[in-house]
Amino acid sequence: MKNGFFKSLPFRLLVGIIIGVALGLILGGYWFGGALASESVMKVIVSIKNIMNQFIMFCVPLIIIGFIAPSITKLGENASRLLILALILAYVSSLLAALLSMTAGYAIIPNLPIVAQTEEAGLPVDIFGLEIPQIMPVMSALVIALLLGLAATWTKATTTIKLLDEIQRMVLIVVSKIIIPILPFYIALVFCGLGYNGTIAQQLPAFLGIIVIVLVGHFIWMAVLYGVAGLYSHKDPKEVFRHYGPAYLTAVGTMSSAATLSVALECAHKSKVLRSDMVDFGIPLFANIHLCGSVLTEVFFCMAINVMLTGSLPPLGTMILFCVLLGIFAVGAPGVPGGTVMASLGIVTSVLGFGAEGTALILAIFALQDSFGTACNVTGDGALTLILTGYCERHNIAEQKDLSVNL
Repeated sequence: MKNGFFKSLPFRLLVGIIIGVALGLILGGYWFGGALASESVMKVIVSIKNIMNQFIMFCVPLIIIGFIAPSITKLGENASRLLILALILAYVSSLLAALLSMTAGYAIIPNLPIVAQTEEAGLPVDIFGLEIPQIMPVMSALVIALLLGLAATWTKATTTIKLLDEIQRMVLIVVSKIIIPILPFYIALVFCGLGYNGTIAQQLPAFLGIIVIVLVGHFIWMAVLYGVAGLYSHKDPKEVFRHYGPAYLTAVGTMSSAATLSVALECAHKSKVLRSDMVDFGIPLFANIHLCGSVLTEVFFCMAINVMLTGSLPPLGTMILFCVLLGIFAVGAPGVPGGTVMASLGIVTSVLGFGAEGTALILAIFALQDSFGTACNVTGDGALTLILTGYCERHNIAEQKDLSVNL
């Protein structure tokens, strides 16, 4: 367990942040009386950071197409009334969690000690100037992904469906083997810049406060989900979530809904109010498509970072559009740590207008607390499964032996 933690992405990101901040403070002259300050070294660091950012942004449209389109085809192959209901429940939960986080952001963030700054302020210019343009705009990639997935499903285009599945595996390899491994280095270079220009010392108290607020938000949303599930099903929701302790702790440790699946199934089957067929159907499905905790986290973090970079919160219309689209991206997010924010980088840049500093900050802060977002996702799955159980009983749907969906 200890070795697993030291190899995990959050630990590597934490090390990257510490090293980056320390190097930035040294190069900026805040430590050692300025004797080691070096603008020429920072020019190289800024240039390398920009190249990494260009590569990550280039991959964003590929990630969108590679995950959204195949996810639609896989769900379409198994279309049924219960599947459609499950999809609606997962999307509505994520959307409402995002809107709750947005409302809290407008109420709380103006009172946090966030100091506005100009992006890239005080940093040397990029000496390389290398540009890697995206193959298409982000919103074009989203529309293509939706149309490809729907058209392939409607026409039963088996060759295209297999091709999209292969593309998804290829993109996942790129994410897992290239993007995720370089993230700690990229984050280290970004935080080196924040240390160099003195930003990190100003923003650290705000970062810590934001993380605590988000954790509280997770428990509030879980309480809402279980309360609604209990009212709809006319069953005691405590008989579900009281068994979820092991699953929550496992999710915190693994940061992966897939790795937590066996424990979540065991916990859900212990409940006396959940139908066995709904557990076997709902828990594996929601593990892939229900990301309420991750969505809630990302919305609040994005709003706070926007204040840091621009001095103001995003317009209400912009945030509502962001929340609506984020729910779609969450359904097709890759199964890697920080998958939700990785899949949604496109709308972070296109809708919110984040540049290199903003995307790096959201990647770093999100990944550091991703384990708690995953735990919220997993625990919330029990509430949605309780709603499915209530739906089956209300509509006299007989218990089925082999009800499942392959994702």
